Amino acid sequence: MPVKALFGAWDYVVLTIVLLTSASIGVYYRFTGGKQKTAQEYLLADKNMPIAPVAFSLMASFMSAVTLLGVSSENYTYGIQFIVINISYGLCTPIAAYLYLPIFFKLQATSAYEYLERRFGKTARLAASLSYSLQMILYMGIVLYAPALALEALTGITQVTAILSVGLVCTFYSTIGGMKAVLMTDMFQSLLMFAAVFSIIAFAVIEKGGFAEIWRIAEEGQRTDLLNFDPDPTVRHTWFTLIIGGGITFLSLYAVNQTQVQRYLTVKDLKKAQTALWLNWPILSALSVSTSFSGLAIYSRYFRCDPYDAKYINSFDQLMPYYVVDTMGNIPGLSGLFVAGIFSASLSTVSAAVNSLAAITVEDYYKPLHKLIFKRPLAENTAAVQVKVISLAFGIVCIAVAFLAQFLGGVLQAALTIFGVVGGPLLGLFSLGMFTTMANEKGSVTGLICGIAFALWMAFGNKPPPKTLPRSTEGCEDLINAVNSTISRAQVDDSQYFWLYRVSYLYNGVFGIIITMLLGYLVSFITRRFGGKRVEDEDYDPNLFIPCIAKKLRAKNGPINLTNLAELSASDENLKNGLKSKRKY
Repeated sequence: MPVKALFGAWDYVVLTIVLLTSASIGVYYRFTGGKQKTAQEYLLADKNMPIAPVAFSLMASFMSAVTLLGVSSENYTYGIQFIVINISYGLCTPIAAYLYLPIFFKLQATSAYEYLERRFGKTARLAASLSYSLQMILYMGIVLYAPALALEALTGITQVTAILSVGLVCTFYSTIGGMKAVLMTDMFQSLLMFAAVFSIIAFAVIEKGGFAEIWRIAEEGQRTDLLNFDPDPTVRHTWFTLIIGGGITFLSLYAVNQTQVQRYLTVKDLKKAQTALWLNWPILSALSVSTSFSGLAIYSRYFRCDPYDAKYINSFDQLMPYYVVDTMGNIPGLSGLFVAGIFSASLSTVSAAVNSLAAITVEDYYKPLHKLIFKRPLAENTAAVQVKVISLAFGIVCIAVAFLAQFLGGVLQAALTIFGVVGGPLLGLFSLGMFTTMANEKGSVTGLICGIAFALWMAFGNKPPPKTLPRSTEGCEDLINAVNSTISRAQVDDSQYFWLYRVSYLYNGVFGIIITMLLGYLVSFITRRFGGKRVEDEDYDPNLFIPCIAKKLRAKNGPINLTNLAELSASDENLKNGLKSKRKY
């Protein structure tokens, strides 16, 4: 049966407390410590943050409200196969921690894209930075709009109220509190995200009498298949697509993404950064698995009366809030706790994006332009003021894009796809620089452009609709405008679609990185072969490469001048010790 939106006084009290707590954290960090007088303290938290807040922030930066609503509906609609993606997180964590992360830590640059300028040149840095900026601006608006759309119909909270509440609070504490405020609020908001998901699972377990009954119902509904090892890339979710495609997505986010690299640099040394990344894995997987299981919990209630087919909701993304209002709406404060968890997911993602976009705007655009015009570098105290103004501006842009998102229609899903397909080629660009000495700027930029273009072509082609599992409305009391009882939905014949368009969406990033690296390497080889600078003549900095290549370059370059050790960053003790141990060179 359709349910009436129930959002009482206590629910508003809980939600208000959450928003005020997030805002107060920003105020606290504005007037403590160094009081945000330098850009380093504002953007990198003075590089003295504890490991735990960083680990939680690494998770919260990309587990948005879209993820919470989407993963639960994914498992409700297609089954629990999706949880296999967590294996890829474990497999790729050491790759990010021991191959990519040390290079960024040696660089100690606020902008991750400074690496590309040192390795290739200014064009590569600008191309990558612009790609990141455009995708994050669009994604921020979607992160605010998507949960507002779902919550409006079910809680009585209007889109305008939801967007302004989250957008203004997030902009406020991100602007005045800087990275310290972002990290600490991310930790607080992560706990609320867990609380929201666990409340759903707990209620379903109580209602059904245990986990076994939830699993039995899911099994009867064909939603418990975990052993799909089909190597066919056109199958939406298999062990291959989830581990390979999920692994590339993980590395694009946790190995080379500006948002995460900036968080790594908020701790004192490389070992702590690696520890934070390792700790992120179980936190990320715990939320992913529990959110997946919440989808089965929701199915256990609606397996005989699907709310979407019965026209009680307008999209599957509304399943989770619909379930909360339907089952817990009469308990004071519980709906408010759930909505607070959804809002927190949006807050953590948007605040991460606002801070990171401010960082690269200052480092990649404003500082070079200032030096070009005024013939002198930007002063630190001036940079601290400028970066706050830029954070405020991005917050306002975020809110504006969220309001414009309602006119995008089907582009909502397209925007989320852009977020994925840009990550693969960017990972390929960084990998070309770190894993090869052959790659040059002409080749790398060519590879990036072609990789993004190819991945977008795959993503936005005439793709067949995904095959869903059977749903039922035979148990609904009111079937006005509903789909009739239990049926297997008519499935479209995929053979009429071009093969590349039938490939799983998880392979968009995989194809993107392959095209970027293959074309990047090939064009680099050709340009070097016909008039370009030979690899043998390059004066490479070993610190820009993975350890095995760096070792060969140090051996080739001859003895290291230990008198220059004092010039190294005082914070990079690991690099100093490593150099001292290589006196034999």
